[in-house]
Amino acid sequence: MGRFDDIAITTLNGGQTTFGQYADKAVLVVNVASRCGLAPQYEQLEALQKTYAERGFTVLGFPSNQFLQELGTSEAIDEYCSTTWGVTFPMSEKVKVNGKGAHPLYQALKETPDASGKAGRVSWNFEKFLVAPDGSVTRFRPTTKPDAPEVVAAIEAALPA
Repeated sequence: MGRFDDIAITTLNGGQTTFGQYADKAVLVVNVASRCGLAPQYEQLEALQKTYAERGFTVLGFPSNQFLQELGTSEAIDEYCSTTWGVTFPMSEKVKVNGKGAHPLYQALKETPDASGKAGRVSWNFEKFLVAPDGSVTRFRPTTKPDAPEVVAAIEAALPA
């Protein structure tokens, strides 16, 4: 049983699940924002989803307005993501990633340091946390593109056998 399995997630359409639903997958958790300059990363995230989904991988998007760049409603976020970027990967309702009201998954993930050894606050939209089926986490900062060699290598290493 992974350390994140019991964490509740409300989906973009209001459904209830837990992170445990993805326990047997490599999961790339990303805080997304529609109006961010990094929003073109949606295209690369969806490409990863299409490339690796059949091998036990999923992107899991967490819309957040903490950096004041997300749309107001779940419906608007869903429409933007599907029509602009063709997003098919699962998304949660809008959440906070920093501060006292941060989503419990983010409270746990932020303890993971990035490649330079720095843990703590999510610095901006499109920060990425790769959670392997064994519960290990690899952190990539927002400007690291989803299709960067180090992200792809980490995903391939984390895919279930």
